[in-house]
Amino acid sequence: MSRPNYKLHYYTEAEYLEFEENSESKHEYFDGGIFAMTGASINHQRLTLNVSSEFSQHLKGSPCEAFSSDIKVRIDKGNKYFYPDVLVSCNNEDGSKHFSESPRLIVEVLSNSTRKFDKDLKRKIYQTIPTLEEYVLIEQGHVEIEICRKSEDWRSSYYFLGDDVTFESIGLTLPVLEIYQRVDNQEMRDFLKTLETNQNEL
Repeated sequence: MSRPNYKLHYYTEAEYLEFEENSESKHEYFDGGIFAMTGASINHQRLTLNVSSEFSQHLKGSPCEAFSSDIKVRIDKGNKYFYPDVLVSCNNEDGSKHFSESPRLIVEVLSNSTRKFDKDLKRKIYQTIPTLEEYVLIEQGHVEIEICRKSEDWRSSYYFLGDDVTFESIGLTLPVLEIYQRVDNQEMRDFLKTLETNQNEL
């Protein structure tokens, strides 16, 4: 997403929703401005799918449901719409809508172009959502998962290779390694090389 540089034209919420419905690409909406989203890398997509598939499997048969990056979140009475990489809602959202208003958990996969916005301003905006319990930030260039929990006054907890990470809002614990399956960065390459060497020495 191109970061807000304060719009040249003001769009109403209705104008944005109509624009987005007819657009071939995705855009986020920020206080009257419409901002195009950039394409995701392969690692970004791998992380998003790893998380969403684990969430979906875990939540099967429960009132909660995981959605990936095509579902918007409506915030601040419609003054903002963002596309999280993964969200979980437990509120039986209206199936005719293209957005959620009551996410319980939001996941963003960081990239160089979005890191500052996701870690700073977007974090503060997401934390105003009454139903949100956890905000998750996942690095793709190295292995690091940051979780901010409402129950801990939104303080950050960090998880690394070899750790298990618990998504408390949905009662799911996963090894960090599972989340980074197939992700190609230097840390994962070094880990897999060490693992292979150890197996060969057995």
